[in-house]
Amino acid sequence: MKRLYKILVINPGSTTTKIAVYDGNKSIFLKSIIHTVEQLKRFDKISDQYEFRKEVILNELIHAEIDIERIDAVVGRGGLVKPIESGVYEVNEALKEDLKKGVLGEHASNLGGLIADDIANSLPNARAFIADPVVVDELQDVARITGVPDMPRRSIFHALNQKAVARSFAAIHEKKYENINVIVAHLGGGISIGAHRKGRVIDVNNGLDGYGPFSPERAGTLPSGAIVDWCYSGKYTHDEMKKKISGNGGLMAHLGTNQALEVEHMIEQGNKYAEIVLSAMSYQIAKWIGGAAVVLKGDIDGIILTGGIANSEFVVNYIKNMVSFLAPVIVYAGEDEMKALAENALNALSGVVEVKVYK
Repeated sequence: MKRLYKILVINPGSTTTKIAVYDGNKSIFLKSIIHTVEQLKRFDKISDQYEFRKEVILNELIHAEIDIERIDAVVGRGGLVKPIESGVYEVNEALKEDLKKGVLGEHASNLGGLIADDIANSLPNARAFIADPVVVDELQDVARITGVPDMPRRSIFHALNQKAVARSFAAIHEKKYENINVIVAHLGGGISIGAHRKGRVIDVNNGLDGYGPFSPERAGTLPSGAIVDWCYSGKYTHDEMKKKISGNGGLMAHLGTNQALEVEHMIEQGNKYAEIVLSAMSYQIAKWIGGAAVVLKGDIDGIILTGGIANSEFVVNYIKNMVSFLAPVIVYAGEDEMKALAENALNALSGVVEVKVYK
């Protein structure tokens, strides 16, 4: 009889920590823990949230009466390590070191592999993995070049969820992911819009650094000259400038919240400025989808809207109104990251895929 592996999944996002437990490919526990602005503002850096998030996870598992001693694998969302190929990686010292350093920047996903390894080490027979981290790099060469040779574009995006929903879309249409062209817009605390051509993301905005549309927490693309002036104005420290771009930008800067549904409530209460700001964010998302359509030369099987903000009727309807002439628009509200992570860990434990070594 085929063994039924038990897998713990940990997915830290900018405003949530999602956890799940799977028996094989069946989910037996799922929880999305929302972290309020008040809870997170006491931490200067995301790395400072490590113990807080780990404690929250363990408390939720105890409350749910999950026997963690029976866990065979703990899989965490991959973070900002060095650019690597898509796949499953076992957590090793080199990976942990780069997750701690944040070699490509700070993001909550950096905590995924670290917490996974910590919990796995406390268990009798568990292994720790990450899969399809945010630094999966499949950019075509022309997409890397900018007007400053020392500042090339980098591939940092919601690789796990973008790949998962693109494969789901392909399966529904009885096709292989490697045979379709789709545009995937992940709409969450950060926003990334990828042009998927025949199984590879050949162009995508670096939503982490604020490149692309502004989002609930990120400033989006800004005028370069104004940024330089701000940096040398003497008004802001390096860390304060970073926070303006990622953390305190976007909806947070305009409206004091990182929740799109809360902004919808403001609009329902007659807040005209909230309506203009949410419209502007939706407008910018649609413009970037249009850019991805050009990258694919108009050969598009579908446009997929996913992530938490895809639950917002206001945002979805605004975007559809602008881009539906390009291709059918499909909404996968929320994300499939938990299932995707569990399946990757299950495939690794079962020997279906080769576990890769991070160096």
